[in-house]
Amino acid sequence: MAHTNMAALREAAGTNFEAFTSADAAVDQLCALYKNSTQRLHTQFAARQGCPPHEATYPCLALELPAGTAIKGRPPFDVMLEPGFYCSTITQPALFRDYLREQIGLLLHHYGQPVLVGCSHRPVPLPYVMEEAVTGLTETDLRLLQEQFVLPDLHYTDDSIANCELLPDPTRPRPLALFTAERTDYSLARLHHYTGTKPRHFQRFILLTNYQRYVDTFRDYARTQVDDPNSPYTAYVEPGEQIYTGPDSAETFTPLTSLPQMPAYHLCRPDGDGITLVNIGVGPSNAKTITDHLAVLRPHCWIMVGHCAGLRRSQILGDYVLAHGYVRDDHVLDDDLPPWVPVPPIAEVQVAMQEATARITGLHESEIKTRLRTGTVMTTDNRNWELRLRQLFTQINMSRAIAVDMESATIAANGFRFRVPYGTLLCVSDKPLHGELKLRGMANAFYRERVSQHLMVGIETMHMLREEGVARLHSRKLRGFDEPPFR
Repeated sequence: MAHTNMAALREAAGTNFEAFTSADAAVDQLCALYKNSTQRLHTQFAARQGCPPHEATYPCLALELPAGTAIKGRPPFDVMLEPGFYCSTITQPALFRDYLREQIGLLLHHYGQPVLVGCSHRPVPLPYVMEEAVTGLTETDLRLLQEQFVLPDLHYTDDSIANCELLPDPTRPRPLALFTAERTDYSLARLHHYTGTKPRHFQRFILLTNYQRYVDTFRDYARTQVDDPNSPYTAYVEPGEQIYTGPDSAETFTPLTSLPQMPAYHLCRPDGDGITLVNIGVGPSNAKTITDHLAVLRPHCWIMVGHCAGLRRSQILGDYVLAHGYVRDDHVLDDDLPPWVPVPPIAEVQVAMQEATARITGLHESEIKTRLRTGTVMTTDNRNWELRLRQLFTQINMSRAIAVDMESATIAANGFRFRVPYGTLLCVSDKPLHGELKLRGMANAFYRERVSQHLMVGIETMHMLREEGVARLHSRKLRGFDEPPFR
């Protein structure tokens, strides 16, 4: 690429770029630039003086890759396919410090080129910095703010990069990451709204469930772990910013009586590699919504641990279903990831879930097949699918599905779309094809016997994946042939 073209791309990306050969120094500069912009917004809002767009912009992280640059090794990510100018706007760099330091460090190692940090041309919208700026205002105040401050612009907030819709254009910089700063800020705000906890509490191993009883079991387990001086977990966080750090904090720890739509519970480690449990409720719409937003946190893994209808006569209530394929009859992701796109199982997750099941149940390898069945799960958007059995009979039979639920395929498909390793371990709660409906008395007996064990299998899976090393999780099969370098 000609030098003049590279200079034009740099100018299009931002201004005042500085070169860094240290990941820590680069992240420090990102933090400083972001702090300058947000402090400017705070000051100008307090004075009601307005803030021109160019005075409070997102920082920009970039790398120029000259022709002929050799790459060291064959990494699963941080791969640049051709020379060019790569950049992304960055928001809340302090929240993403560990992730940014890792990704920048890999770039420096693989390519031997300094990274560039400067000011982008994209202004920071006021509501993403000060939520109170758009609450409790009069109509006159709101008109004033719209005239004097930048508000979120959906034209710059989409998933075109993640959806592989951003075609290479030699006149524009190529992206370093899947998400722009605006897209990330949008999801961080939504996460707080839906889950009742701030993004900083989210851990990098995420369990998703659709039943409150799993939350009750997780709460008991989490507090026991925090109380144990030998445990790596140091805090437990519930919606409403209720933080439990041990017996001394019990008096001030007051669980909310009115919960948000999809409450999140966090068993925290100092390194962020703890476990977050989110009760997403029932249905593929919720499953898509929460994973759309969790994806910007770049978790190491998310796993669905919920209930399903067993479809095989040989299954009994309480059996486990380990999904290795999905029938996507949920429809909520069809525009972003068409149904013809295969959603493959992630081998490392599959093996860990099966081994964790054996450990928690105490069953040997020859016995585990009596309790755990691997197969295809059909995810539907119709809670009363049983009433359409005549129309669905052939589809279910032809797919060889062994279970039906309403979330798993959505969660797996969005994991595939956003390059987040995923898995599904379900528990059979009813068998409607064989007359065993989810009636209240039958369900209560099932829940009492299986919920705790099922949740512990999910937790043990996360422990195993962390112990085996997260680098193994981030498979090449989640990446296309033309990808942003960052994981």
